[in-house]
Amino acid sequence: MTAPCCQQLNLDEKTRQDAHQRLVSIRGHVEGVLRMLDDEKIYCVDVLRQLKAINGAVNKVGEKVLRSHLHDHVATAAQRGDSSIIVDELMEILKYR
Repeated sequence: MTAPCCQQLNLDEKTRQDAHQRLVSIRGHVEGVLRMLDDEKIYCVDVLRQLKAINGAVNKVGEKVLRSHLHDHVATAAQRGDSSIIVDELMEILKYR
């Protein structure tokens, strides 16, 4: 698949900062879960709760980046003439959502 002409991370500053801040927080939660796994006194369900929270936070970041992509790249694909490439990209990405 050929990359569209606009292939770049085109996030507005607020979205970029929010995604960064959330990912830093997620990293802290992952490190916490790793510590939990080293503690035999931790209950499995507590680990599962933390993993669910991490998953939700990662999904939130993905939604923000996807929204930005839809706004900045997908909405203008017809004007650029790369609609079929953009559709193929989205179909590939949506397989994992």
